[in-house]
Amino acid sequence: MSLIVWSWLFLAVYMGGMLAFGLIGRSRVHGADDFATARAAYGPFFLALAFAATTASGATFLGFPGLAYEHGTAALLSAVLYPAGVYLGVLICMRLVANAGDRFGSRSIPEFLGDRYQSDGIRVIVTVASLLLFFYLAGQLLSGLVMFETMLGLSPAWALGITAVVLMVYVSLGGAHADILTDGVQGFLMLLIGVLVVILFVFGAGLDGGLSSVISSIRGQDPNQVGWINRSTPLYHSWWSQMAVLLAHIPLGLLPHIGNKIWALKTGKSRFTFLRFASVFGVTLGMLGLGGALARAVLGGRLYEEGSTPNEALPALFIELFPAWLAALIGVGILSAVMSTADGLVVSSSQIVANDLYRRTIAPRFHSHLSEEQLDHRVLVISRWATVGVMVVCVTMAWMLMDMNIAILVWTGNGGMMAAFAGPLVLGALWSGVTRSGAYTGLIVGLSSFLILHTGVIDPAWFEGSFLHPVFSWLHGESPNPTSCAALAGLFAMGCTAAVSFATKPLPEGHVATLFRRAPATD
Repeated sequence: MSLIVWSWLFLAVYMGGMLAFGLIGRSRVHGADDFATARAAYGPFFLALAFAATTASGATFLGFPGLAYEHGTAALLSAVLYPAGVYLGVLICMRLVANAGDRFGSRSIPEFLGDRYQSDGIRVIVTVASLLLFFYLAGQLLSGLVMFETMLGLSPAWALGITAVVLMVYVSLGGAHADILTDGVQGFLMLLIGVLVVILFVFGAGLDGGLSSVISSIRGQDPNQVGWINRSTPLYHSWWSQMAVLLAHIPLGLLPHIGNKIWALKTGKSRFTFLRFASVFGVTLGMLGLGGALARAVLGGRLYEEGSTPNEALPALFIELFPAWLAALIGVGILSAVMSTADGLVVSSSQIVANDLYRRTIAPRFHSHLSEEQLDHRVLVISRWATVGVMVVCVTMAWMLMDMNIAILVWTGNGGMMAAFAGPLVLGALWSGVTRSGAYTGLIVGLSSFLILHTGVIDPAWFEGSFLHPVFSWLHGESPNPTSCAALAGLFAMGCTAAVSFATKPLPEGHVATLFRRAPATD
């Protein structure tokens, strides 16, 4: 049978399984909190698989290999640094967000921050900033489009439509339970592919001569592509560019679709066990960038031809190396990566509408007559309809941004949100002295700084002849690199958050003491 026939066969099995998990998840949803968080429902090993799967998005399986295909071994270092940054963020999340979020009964990160700083205004601003997750979700849908187009021979419209419909159905049924159940299974499949890619790269599959032949082939095509720095691209042109990958990914471990999974852990005592499993799984999945470098060595510049894109590096490599049935099976594993992040994004994005806007903002003002049970039912209904609305918006975005590299598309949205969260969420978890005014400052400075840096609106020519000219020339050179802009904006926002916090009224001492009361976290 051909690749397309095998792909349809495995896809049918995969979709059936995902829809079945959606139905199982629905049976476990007894209220809006179950839909939003699946609180205290899963053990550390299974949740670690689900967590790693959510972290390793379509950007990991398609975007990062695509960057390695285009820019060489410099991109491979970032594939190691990004999971390190994410799990540093998870450690910070475990220190405060998970414990205090459970005590507050928080269903989302915006709700938690509103409670953390006793401010509806902060909750609303974070809610609005969280809409940047739509770029992240659009990147996952675009990843699904690439997979369906490559493996099934579908047109872009059909490929995008199928991705969106399957995702929308099983998430709207089971919410966070469907998200975690599917992600745990998908995480196991993805882990197998990660190990396979490492083996293929080390042995130089598809070439004679092993690993040395991989490096030689890449160097022969473009000498700039061999080394930890690639000065021909602003993404990896300096050691700062590489370090920015680590720094910029720290807040990712606290983003709504990732941080809220910690609330699903059965007991606080198993958090470090969970983290150990998740870290090993995450670093293994980060190695998928090796597949992009191997694809460049094996396929040459084939993916620059019309009708192809570097985003196809990993699936194209598997099609080249393996028989049709195995390539199709592995393709379903890559699709798992897309769905595993997308479903978490859909759940967290739907909560922006149902929980943060309706339950915490609109209902207290206009529907205060509703009983707690009536309100919970209405929030659950809104959550499911919001899932549909989120999908429609993000499908439209994915269609309009189809030609972008997936990793860069994801970071266009992520960067602004991570910079905004750096002050109130990251610094606010590490230091109890962050005040309400400091949090407001961090949110506004972080998001605005990222937009100013990434759009490159500041012209270095304005400072010609002054001592500031070299500084703004360097900043302007970093503008095409979203991770660099996010790291710079985040650091600046944390500094401003700290400065304003020192100068403004602290939060009530009793509230701070409640926040930083640690639950036992030993095995």
